[in-house]
Amino acid sequence: MKRNPPAKNLIEPVKFFAAILYSDKLLLERARESLRLIHGQEDYISPSVAFDHTDFYVEEMGGPLERIFISYRKLVAPDALVQAKLSANEIERELAGPRGGRTVNIDPGILDYQKVVLASFKFGGQKIYLGHGVWADLTLYYRKGGWSVFEWTFPDFKAGRYDHTLLKIRSLFKQQRKELPL
Repeated sequence: MKRNPPAKNLIEPVKFFAAILYSDKLLLERARESLRLIHGQEDYISPSVAFDHTDFYVEEMGGPLERIFISYRKLVAPDALVQAKLSANEIERELAGPRGGRTVNIDPGILDYQKVVLASFKFGGQKIYLGHGVWADLTLYYRKGGWSVFEWTFPDFKAGRYDHTLLKIRSLFKQQRKELPL
């Protein structure tokens, strides 16, 4: 028997955000401008945090690197993560340096009441394939008033550096969900 997928209006909306690595504030602003054209109004911009848990990106992007989180007012369907990752990749290419390396690294993500999910182009045992080369990486889960980690959670997320920021974004999400008609 063929089963129909659930109607779109039955899918709970989620909060979209971008976690951006950068070393040049001008290029960060250009990335933000491009992201606003795609995702609309920003509703939260975190303070920048030093990204020093790894030097993996330094050769490509220079340094010192910082990470900033930006969330967007419009709630989205969870499957919007695929197009968000593809768009982020295009922005990274547009802002590439003279040798072709990235100058910003945009990690699109979504969160809801229970979890934080990042988009990835890389396979991993814990990741779920979404299509178009994009994988969903379950990064954190919400438990007892705070974020909990998995064994595979990235070290900078595992260290709790972004917990306050992600709680703030979750709070915005909760308020927006209350405002939506039933």
